[in-house]
Amino acid sequence: MRKYVTISVLREVKELLDRDRGGSNWSEYLLRLYNEVKELRARLALEELRRLLSDEELDEILRSSREFRERFRLR
Repeated sequence: MRKYVTISVLREVKELLDRDRGGSNWSEYLLRLYNEVKELRARLALEELRRLLSDEELDEILRSSREFRERFRLR
């Protein structure tokens, strides 16, 4: 059996979110919002890295990351 909880929010906030969620249930809606924000933050972080680093530096980071994943082993 699944467990449910109650989250207290201002009435105005609930009404705004209620209009936005349309026909989805609260769990689906909040998970969608969470995933959208998580993806947006990752995209913004990548854009910031692209702004701060040169193409060569980004390529080196990518190469190093791939090499680490290929060599990583649990003992």
